[in-house]
Amino acid sequence: MQFPVYLINLDGSDERLQEASAQLEAAGIAFQRVPAFDGRGLRIEEFPDYDAKGARTYMGRPLRGGEIGCYLSHLECARRFLESDAPVCLVLEDDMKLQEGFAGGVETVIDWFARSGEDWDIVNIGANRHKIYSPMFGFDAGGRHYELTHAHYFPMTTTGLIWSRTGADAFLREHHRIFAPVDNYMRHWQTRRNRGWAVWPALVTTTGVDSVITPATGPRRQVGDRHPLYGLIKQRRLMLDKLIAWYHKRRRAARKPS
Repeated sequence: MQFPVYLINLDGSDERLQEASAQLEAAGIAFQRVPAFDGRGLRIEEFPDYDAKGARTYMGRPLRGGEIGCYLSHLECARRFLESDAPVCLVLEDDMKLQEGFAGGVETVIDWFARSGEDWDIVNIGANRHKIYSPMFGFDAGGRHYELTHAHYFPMTTTGLIWSRTGADAFLREHHRIFAPVDNYMRHWQTRRNRGWAVWPALVTTTGVDSVITPATGPRRQVGDRHPLYGLIKQRRLMLDKLIAWYHKRRRAARKPS
């Protein structure tokens, strides 16, 4: 691949690094390791970017140090990318599992954007669910058929992301305060910008092992510090994003063929 590939990996997570390295080497992909920001042992007030009030309003709960650390790790990848002169980059998290034909599929997607003239910020190639989208281009990789879609309702998970320079620059410029985990923020941000895309089914999935940075057990799952109206806040967030996504989907469908 003739562009940067960044692998987010926490210091000390040597087994994950070895497994990810072996997959990337087998696929013929050179990469740069980006040390993940470890926020697990830090107090919330130690994060100057954290917006506690905003998190309670938007998410209905405070964020965990690990969630903030994951967000900061993705910001660092965007910074490194913009310091290069590459037109695109690939960001992977170390719990990734590459599908057959991964490298060819990524190259196909990037080549299509270069030919199509479509505007884009980011492509989620590791989506675990896919809703409210416009299919744009079908392709085969590793004996499987995939669709590149204009993802009006940007998929969750940040296991694998392809960035354009425009998208990474906007991510950094528009970042002011952290009020949501990075995958929630990406949905909020890209659903409104309508410049997010996705590959379905996913070109990269996860190993299924709990994240080291944001574990699925322990403090992250405590509910005592949730807003009393947590359920309503969540439903409001989801409904608003879906309404915006449907609006963009209808506008896309109304475009006249060129």
